[in-house]
Amino acid sequence: MRTPRFLKAQAASAAGTVLDFLVTIVCVEVFHSWYLLGTVLGNVAGGLANFYLGRYFVFKVPEQRARAQGVRYFLVWLGSLLLNAAGVYLFTQLLHLNYVYSKVVVSLLVGFGFNYFLQLHFVFQKS
Repeated sequence: MRTPRFLKAQAASAAGTVLDFLVTIVCVEVFHSWYLLGTVLGNVAGGLANFYLGRYFVFKVPEQRARAQGVRYFLVWLGSLLLNAAGVYLFTQLLHLNYVYSKVVVSLLVGFGFNYFLQLHFVFQKS
């Protein structure tokens, strides 16, 4: 694992996460949406930001076909979305945590244990 790339990936992930949380909290607190809908919409916004940053800043593979990367990213993102939504639901409902705390814990687990490695070895793999 190359440390600079890992750190860049974490910075890109943090930027996507900030956007994700912002959208989630605005949806829930301002628009009074269900926390799970806010989680999904936030995840969409964060995922789009993270794809762009991964393609151009972290893995630096803009020469690869964006459509192919996008399809691979979508598959990983969909898995991430499902893991995040299920995790937030379980932590909020079963452990009675506030949805924001649930989202923090689940986001960290999914980000380190799922997203980074699949982006490195599947989405943005160098030819």
